[in-house]
Amino acid sequence: MRKFQLLGLAVLASVSLGAMAQQSPVLFYGIMELSGTGATPGNNFDNGVKLAVKEINAAGGILGRKINYVSTDTQTNPAVAKAVSQKAIDEGAYVVLGPVHSGSMIVSMGETRRAEITNFTGGEAAVITQQGNPYVFRTSFTQSTSMPKLARYIKDQLKAKSITIVYTNNDFGKGGRDEMVKALAAQDIKVLADISTDPGQIDFSGPALKIKQSNPDALFAYLTEEEGARLLRELKKQGFDKPIIGETTIIGQKVIELAGNAADGILGHVGLTPDAPQAAVKAFDEKYLKEYKQRTDHNGMKGYSSVYIVKAMTEK
Repeated sequence: MRKFQLLGLAVLASVSLGAMAQQSPVLFYGIMELSGTGATPGNNFDNGVKLAVKEINAAGGILGRKINYVSTDTQTNPAVAKAVSQKAIDEGAYVVLGPVHSGSMIVSMGETRRAEITNFTGGEAAVITQQGNPYVFRTSFTQSTSMPKLARYIKDQLKAKSITIVYTNNDFGKGGRDEMVKALAAQDIKVLADISTDPGQIDFSGPALKIKQSNPDALFAYLTEEEGARLLRELKKQGFDKPIIGETTIIGQKVIELAGNAADGILGHVGLTPDAPQAAVKAFDEKYLKEYKQRTDHNGMKGYSSVYIVKAMTEK
C-alpha cells in the first residue's frame, strides 16, 4: 500500500509539473455524486474541494497559477462516472477528484489510470486500492483497516457473542460486509443473520423485523446516510433495543438530522470527524459552517484535504 502511494506521489510531483507549465489556470476535475443516492457524501466532498480551492486561489494558487475547478454530476451512476472521467481526460485535467461512491470509482479509475492522471477518492471499498493502481489516492481508511477495529470493539467493549449484519447491496456495502464477516470470525463472534438491502431503499420495515427476530447481542449496520436514518427510525418504531454499531456513515451529520432521537446511542467508528478536538479540525469545521451555513461530515474533510495534498506535492 505504501509503495503504491509513494510511486503515485512521485508521478504527481514530476510528470504533472509539465502540465502545470502548459496550463493557466490549472484544471481540477470533480467527478461527484451531486444527485441520486450518493448525493449526501458527494455534495459534502464537493463542498470541501470548493472551500480548499477558494482558499488556495485567494493565497495565490499553486506555483502562482489559480485552480479552475470543474464539478460534474455523476447522478450516482457508474456509467456516467466513467463517461465523465473520459471527458476530464479530454479536457486536460491535472488531477481528478472523485467519485466518492466506491462502485463508481471502481469503474471510472481505469480511465484515469490509462491516461496517467492522479485520481483522489473518498470511497472506502478495499478493492479500490487492492488493484495496485499507482494513480489512485484515498483520503480515508479502507474497509480492511476499519472493520477489524470495529470487530475488536464489539467483542471487548460490547461483550457481544452474536451479531446481525445489515448492508446495502452495492460495491460499498458488499465490500464492507465481506471485510466485517472476516473480522468477526477472527474474534469468534457468530453472525446470526446476514441481511442485504437495495441501494436507495425506502421501506425498512422488513429488514428491521428480520433484525429483531434474529435476536442478536448487537447489530452492525453498513448503509448510506439516508438508508441508515430510515433503518434507525424503523428499528426504534419496532422496539429494537440492542446496541447498534456501524462505520462513519451511521453517525454522520445527515443521519442525525434525518433520524432525530432514533440516532441516540448509536455507535460508530470514525477515521475523520469535524468534532475532533484538534485546532486544525476545529478551524476547518468553522470555515465550512461559515461558507455553507451547515456542518459537514468526514466527506467534506476528505474533499478539502485532497486539494491541499495536491498543492503540497506539486510545490514540493
